[in-house]
Amino acid sequence: MKIGTIGTGFIVEWFLTAVEHNENCECLAVFSRKEETGRALADKFNVKKVYTDFEEMLKDEEIDFIYIASPNSLHYSYALKALEAGKNVIGEKPFTSNVRECQELIRLAKEKHLFLFEAITTIHLPNFKRLKEKIGELGPLKMVQCNFSQYSRKYDQFLAGESPNVFTTKFSGGALMDINVYNTNFIMGLFGKPKKINYFANLAHNGIDTSGVLIFTYDGFYAEAVGCKDTKSHNMAQIQGEKGYMLIEGETSRCRQVEIHLNDREEVEIINDQEDITALYYEMKDFLKIVEAKDYDACYKLLDYSLSVCEVMEAARKDAGIVFDADK
Repeated sequence: MKIGTIGTGFIVEWFLTAVEHNENCECLAVFSRKEETGRALADKFNVKKVYTDFEEMLKDEEIDFIYIASPNSLHYSYALKALEAGKNVIGEKPFTSNVRECQELIRLAKEKHLFLFEAITTIHLPNFKRLKEKIGELGPLKMVQCNFSQYSRKYDQFLAGESPNVFTTKFSGGALMDINVYNTNFIMGLFGKPKKINYFANLAHNGIDTSGVLIFTYDGFYAEAVGCKDTKSHNMAQIQGEKGYMLIEGETSRCRQVEIHLNDREEVEIINDQEDITALYYEMKDFLKIVEAKDYDACYKLLDYSLSVCEVMEAARKDAGIVFDADK
């Protein structure tokens, strides 16, 4: 992979750290609208090229992958241009603002025989994959709970009357898209698409959700996902079955450690197969494996999954009455 990046926020730094720790991939260029911010990022990670014109970066024949970490509402337009230019794409979560945009990108990627990935950490984590293998030990499931709450410094700006991107419908922000998306992927990565979805959101004056609770209805059990950017909490996930429960400490974006508590065992089984590297390392590792094998079927299977998540997220927004500018 010869990568060009879009964006200069902390998530791009995590991504570039993941690139440094994976073989057979490197970042050749960064794009930023401001030369100084692009240069600062490039210098920190020893990247040679800085572009302030996206069209010029797309003309760079050395680059074969574009990584997109712009504000949510811009994911689609950047990905569309990159695919049209013949570049493979890695798009940060949330993949797109809505289902229509997601479907169009998938159609174009398949038409041009290009790789297109959603950068969502949860489903690629070794600890997540292990708990998925062992979940049957819990017997019939009854309840799943997730809480990912992180008080945002941008919320203080929002309360002061400013309009940070993450708290506007213009940029497809909100707690669901920014933070509860991880809980959604945790739940759907284990159990697939729910029979029903409901979203009970705390809506601000501008119609954006600053926090909320998603309820997933499955056959025989419910899953609850709490995501907040206006409060903080102890972050965790818990899966409860008739024969025991699993406790996942920390954010569902990282799944730092899994505890398995079974009714007929006194000893608690601890699972931690992850190195102390940024969580993005593991998604990059999976993407590289797929690209090196030229396994387009595996890529498109992941895209089918991303589309199903997008459909659930859009249904949740509709249930709560949240409308993005991108929907109009």
